[in-house]
Amino acid sequence: MKEWFSFAELAEAKLPDMPHSVRGLSKMADRQGWSGHSRLVPGTTKPTKEYHVCVLPEAAQLRLAIIMEPAANDEEDPQAAERRALWERFNGLSNAQKQVCKDRLKILERVTKLEAAGLAPVDAVKLAAKEAELSRATVYNWRSQVLHREREDWLAALAPSTAKAAEFADCHPDLFEMLKSDFLRPEKPSFSACYRRVKDYSKKNGLEPLPSERSLRRRLDHEVSKAVQTMARSGKEKAKALFPAQRRTRRDLHALQMVNMDGHKFDVFVTYPGRKKPGRPCLLAIQDLYSGKIVSWRLSETENKETVRLAIGDVVEAYGIFEDIYLDNGRGFAAKWISGGAKTRFRFKVKDEDPEGLLVALGVNVHFTTPYSGQSKPIERAFRDLTDTISRHPFCAGAYTGRSPEHKPDNYMSRAIPFDAFKAFVAERIRDHNAQVGRSAENCAGRSFDETFRASIEAPGTIIRVASPSQRALWLLASETIKTHKGSGEVRFQGNRYWSRELNQHMGGKVVIRFDPDNLHLPVKVYDLNNRWICDAPCIDDVGFKDETAAREHARNRRELDKAVKAQRDLHTRLSARQLADLYAPSDEKAVDPEPIRPAVTRLIPGKIIDRPAPSEEPEADTQTSDFEDSFSRAMSKVGFGSVLDFPEQNSDPAEPKCNEYGDGDIEPKSSEYGSERRWRG
Repeated sequence: MKEWFSFAELAEAKLPDMPHSVRGLSKMADRQGWSGHSRLVPGTTKPTKEYHVCVLPEAAQLRLAIIMEPAANDEEDPQAAERRALWERFNGLSNAQKQVCKDRLKILERVTKLEAAGLAPVDAVKLAAKEAELSRATVYNWRSQVLHREREDWLAALAPSTAKAAEFADCHPDLFEMLKSDFLRPEKPSFSACYRRVKDYSKKNGLEPLPSERSLRRRLDHEVSKAVQTMARSGKEKAKALFPAQRRTRRDLHALQMVNMDGHKFDVFVTYPGRKKPGRPCLLAIQDLYSGKIVSWRLSETENKETVRLAIGDVVEAYGIFEDIYLDNGRGFAAKWISGGAKTRFRFKVKDEDPEGLLVALGVNVHFTTPYSGQSKPIERAFRDLTDTISRHPFCAGAYTGRSPEHKPDNYMSRAIPFDAFKAFVAERIRDHNAQVGRSAENCAGRSFDETFRASIEAPGTIIRVASPSQRALWLLASETIKTHKGSGEVRFQGNRYWSRELNQHMGGKVVIRFDPDNLHLPVKVYDLNNRWICDAPCIDDVGFKDETAAREHARNRRELDKAVKAQRDLHTRLSARQLADLYAPSDEKAVDPEPIRPAVTRLIPGKIIDRPAPSEEPEADTQTSDFEDSFSRAMSKVGFGSVLDFPEQNSDPAEPKCNEYGDGDIEPKSSEYGSERRWRG
């Protein structure tokens, strides 16, 4: 076992009856004169002073003996197992029994010193026994107990043999098991009631023995630990209190480096605009972990994702982007709009296609606190203060509901505060909460939360990211994964339709939209599943059934789209089908355009068809009229007559119908939105 220790080693061991700091140990050494049992050992930079274990108190020596005990396997090292069992037996002794061991050790040390002075062992034992007024047999018996043992184990080996383990009266094993099982239930039955039931059962079934109630209670407390009893009868939450809470320091942080957020429902009745029944408002607040200041808050009817989003946006807009955030396990915080894309969430199934939430898009590290663990959220301490300064304030008299139905005040529900008035009151109280001086938090040191926050923000080493204009739209817009329409690619959401030309490329696929829930008629931003921007899709409003103006607008927009698409088509199809055929055909079989065949032109007259005379070989005197007839005939064939039409010249025969300036009398022009058109009425 190691016998020499430095101040640093002793401070790290945190020994009983000794200071736990190097400075305190130094003062103790000067006060008790440890210099006579010290030595200097070489160190890396300078010699280190070490002190012998004998200068330490007895309790510290025992603790060091246990700490410095080398770990060994009982099967491989029986001697180490025996030593460990020896010290465990010694530690189970009472203070009076431990004092007996110390007195015996002093007598044996006296014998050792007399032998070192030159006396024979027999004479040394005789003299030491005479000084202690004991018999020599007693001293010899003690020496036999420490025989073949290490010097550091003598104290434990001298334990009185009368120190036995606790003994209890015999009890039938089945009866004791019934008693334990009945007592260790969440219903918390009394031990006396459990004992009476077991006693009645033992009489009916003849099971013996059954000790007294007091004896069995001592045995149960000895065999079943307090932690097990608390867990079985009071639940896990009560059992957590048996383990000391973790205390985390915030001294190494700076302002707005880490924040935590949670919701708190006020115990106050408030009336909302347009609603008759009052309700209890919910406060969603964000607290800076370094200073304890509430940097943002929102008041709403419920704890919802929209209010959470706005509260986060208020912090980013006012101060900047924080690095880490600790969130509660509520649905509003674990929603895809807020924490979508985070690797770990306690709610909802994490999918690869989930859109990036607001916090992930801002580059914030999201941490979810342990469910049902108020110790994980420091903001709970602030909510306790706000409960006292807001809910129980005279301003809320008559509207206070009490912390539970069992704690209703006498003036319960005698009044309700208007929502706007309560919101202004909460704002004033939170300002007072942040400005209150004399805070005893680790980083405040008597300052207020505002002063502590401001000092850290203005410190030279504090760097806070500022949101860009594109990022500012993130907390004003929510995200949702939508499947586009197969026909046009339009997005249908909340009864509205959104469309842009770029969505034709994503027909029937999934896209991510970002929108403002407060104004769904604004254009939505459309992204693909990899968060690449596609377009801004405006909302397509429904129109009236007889709204001709909207119909013309719709038709014009569609024609413009058709023109744009045709222009792009012509741009990409520069080769005609005939040109492609020439390119793919063999070189000796090139296609040749045939001569166009012009059909014979006939004159259409009601009741008969007159063949047009064959053209004479002599050139026409009036070629302009002939060209006009040819073009007019081709135009009439396109209208739908199936043949080229030609009208006769003015006929002087009175039996035949006269033709007007547009042709025959039975043919009249008809005007339409597509231009002038001649229609046959016969």
